[in-house]
Amino acid sequence: VSYTSGSTGRPKGVCVPHRGVARLVKNADFARFGPDEVFFQFAPIAFDASTLEIWGALLNGARLVVFPPGPSSLAEIGEAIEKQGVTTLWLTAGLFHQMIEEQIDRLRNVRQLLAGGDVLSVPHVARALEQLPRTQLINGYGPTENTTFTCCHRVTTPPLAGRSIPIGRPIANTQVYILDAALQPVPVGVPGQLYAGGDGLARGYLNRPELTRERFVAHPFSRDPAARLYRTGDLA
Repeated sequence: VSYTSGSTGRPKGVCVPHRGVARLVKNADFARFGPDEVFFQFAPIAFDASTLEIWGALLNGARLVVFPPGPSSLAEIGEAIEKQGVTTLWLTAGLFHQMIEEQIDRLRNVRQLLAGGDVLSVPHVARALEQLPRTQLINGYGPTENTTFTCCHRVTTPPLAGRSIPIGRPIANTQVYILDAALQPVPVGVPGQLYAGGDGLARGYLNRPELTRERFVAHPFSRDPAARLYRTGDLA
């Protein structure tokens, strides 16, 4: 059971199946997983980022660096990343911005830097691209209800003025649809709500059957009567 950020004031327990975690870190196409990687576990165990950190390492024979729990400074985080030779790092958008501002030199040996959970600042992304030329920056989008990442975008160049960082395309064994109020696909360029499905889909909310029925809806494009899509609430 992973818990959402609780932006509504009522954190929800999301029932994530083992299949969702395996789909995230095995035969994945959004990042590199293997025995030569060093992952950094910084996320609390009940936060969905920990599934990527822990199982990305352990299911691929990589090394896992577990950061001690409790309050910590940016300098302590940066020192641990550098000293332990971390190569794959996941940061929330807020922490990414702070680390780029104050600890960017500590990130020079990180090969894969995944950031997400909120909108990434374009100036911070541009600075990362300029000062971390050996680091692959990946913008990861995804609700807990679809196991950590739904879409990813490898950032190679700063966006044009006035544009945001794209969330990219669905990762392996994942489907996304941009639908209107009648659950029909919208034309290219027309805003619609993002729906997510595939092997990462959660079973629903812990002890919240009404909310589960509201957010996990019947899949309108599947012949499987049990298939569902998650209504993200995000416009795309």
